[in-house]
Amino acid sequence: MAKSTRNFICQSCGTTTTKWSGKCDGCGEWNSIAEEVVEASAPKGLGNGRKGKTLPLTSLKSESAKKLPRHICGITEYDRVTGGGMVPGSAILIGGDPGIGKSTLLLQVLCALSKKNTGCVYISGEEAPDQVRLRAERLGLSDCPVQLAAATSVRDIIASMEDAANRMDVVVIDSIQTMYVDTVESAPGTVTQVRASAQEIIRSAKRHGITVLFVGHVTKDGQIAGPRVLEHLVDTVLYFEGDRSHQFRILRAVKNRFGPTDEIGVFEMAGAGLMPVENPSALFLAQRQHNVPGSAVLAGLEGSRPVLVEVQALVAPSPNGGSPRRAVIGWDSGRLAMVLAVLEARCGVRLSDSDIFLNIAGGIRISEPAADLAVAAALVSAANGEAISNGTVFFGEVGLGGEVRQVPQPDIRMKEAARLGFDRAVLPRRKQDKDKKAANEVIKVTEIKQLQDLVDMFAPVRGARAMA
Repeated sequence: MAKSTRNFICQSCGTTTTKWSGKCDGCGEWNSIAEEVVEASAPKGLGNGRKGKTLPLTSLKSESAKKLPRHICGITEYDRVTGGGMVPGSAILIGGDPGIGKSTLLLQVLCALSKKNTGCVYISGEEAPDQVRLRAERLGLSDCPVQLAAATSVRDIIASMEDAANRMDVVVIDSIQTMYVDTVESAPGTVTQVRASAQEIIRSAKRHGITVLFVGHVTKDGQIAGPRVLEHLVDTVLYFEGDRSHQFRILRAVKNRFGPTDEIGVFEMAGAGLMPVENPSALFLAQRQHNVPGSAVLAGLEGSRPVLVEVQALVAPSPNGGSPRRAVIGWDSGRLAMVLAVLEARCGVRLSDSDIFLNIAGGIRISEPAADLAVAAALVSAANGEAISNGTVFFGEVGLGGEVRQVPQPDIRMKEAARLGFDRAVLPRRKQDKDKKAANEVIKVTEIKQLQDLVDMFAPVRGARAMA
């Protein structure tokens, strides 16, 4: 019989090595590798032992298939991100920075579901039930029929789920890093324990049709700590984003087997907890200052939702000579370097000797390539000291050849801009006549083919007339 072996596993990404090192080769983290016991497996397959049972096969098309209703909590932004509610028997993983509001949101979700006669249980491995009650009282939810428990043993949790399966519909595990399986020698929070704990809980939950929500801690890079493997085990992965200095929180779906991915829900942190924001574009632009150089509005698209955000740029002389600063908040710093290189190489806009500061206002993070054109407009506006018209929005992808490429669903972006009072859109040149006709009915369109066309709008004479 094979013996158990000891390997060294990175607690940030799960990379396995045969010896310890200070830095993980997989993710680059320092001091994240720990020694763990790896259970032995059968060395020569199944052999000639007992025969396995034949699997019961069912047809893909079944007239008797029962359609399970989703658990809809009524918190509109949460239901939107989960694809219209949580599917019974599904496993959902929610990650986010400490103190961002994960436990608060899940407590609100459970309380909303419990008022609809849904059996809800909150199992905390970090807090005592009295501490959870204090949070519920602060949120005004102390009268909700949610059951509480403090446990870290997976064996006890599964026994409770099986004993009360007919009275238990939704279970929150806060957090998966505190759970342990008593047959695994590793300490709680290690990759081996996290994987084993999640597998056992998910197996029991799917057998009894219970929806389980895992809270996952994140590393300093924003990834869910330890269990990158968990993302393959669960049905839905949600990230809770936002700067704690801002009141806005973004719930983003990066994986969803039962709904769209890259969907976002916007919340505002208030005294009564996390309040859903029905019109995030108006909220993100509420404090925007007009007639300020370096400010451009992006008509972005997050999942199926159009979102208008302000892109702020500041170009200043560098006091460091040959090593100017590049500070980016809310966008990819590598993509900023690409846009700067295209502006200088293809359009003659010299920015390599200046300090560049770029910010996506409101605490939201933008990842789609359609932000390239808005970033370029903000940079050119800041460099020339000319403000962009208050009623103009930008969207488009910039290529290395200086071309401006088309992006998906321009009509939805422009309709959202028109709804918020914008009257002009600068976007890539399109080919479909029907799209042009529909767009002209909503908002005035300026189509550009090259990034140089955007730079020409800021020329000393023509720029003032073009952007007015």
